[in-house]
Amino acid sequence: MARTAGYELLGLPLAFTRVRTRLRVPRRLLREPVGGHRVSLVRCVIHSVLSGGVGLLGWFLVMLSVLVLVRGLAYPLVASDDYETSWGGPTLVGAWAVQAGLAVVIAPVFVGVIAALGRLQLRLTRTVLGGHRSWWAIPVAVVLAAVGALFFVAWVHQI
Repeated sequence: MARTAGYELLGLPLAFTRVRTRLRVPRRLLREPVGGHRVSLVRCVIHSVLSGGVGLLGWFLVMLSVLVLVRGLAYPLVASDDYETSWGGPTLVGAWAVQAGLAVVIAPVFVGVIAALGRLQLRLTRTVLGGHRSWWAIPVAVVLAAVGALFFVAWVHQI
């Protein structure tokens, strides 16, 4: 799980490298060969856009998981003095317990989603650059990149 999560986080920088590097990294990191053939410029651009979009979503989830952990575990340092409207309030202890408990539960879920996105990155690389064809990898990557962009915009507007 850690390797696939790492591969997901490498998806964004790999989107801007040579095709040879994009095919070599999964073989070395995940020990999964990606059969390459002569790749056209169109396939390379398609892979760059899709891999970059899914990679950005992974980095956004990493940022959210760190934010959830810091805010949950250090709740008294980041919260104001009004605990009446906080989850677990009206006392500091109750609010801190609920925030920390949610952080400890939500952060591993985000790491699991990042690992699943890493598997999608591998399937996307195999589909676009390798010889293996999966009909679902490209539409799923497009939908996830679009949903991730909408989620990011919504998150920015609520700050």
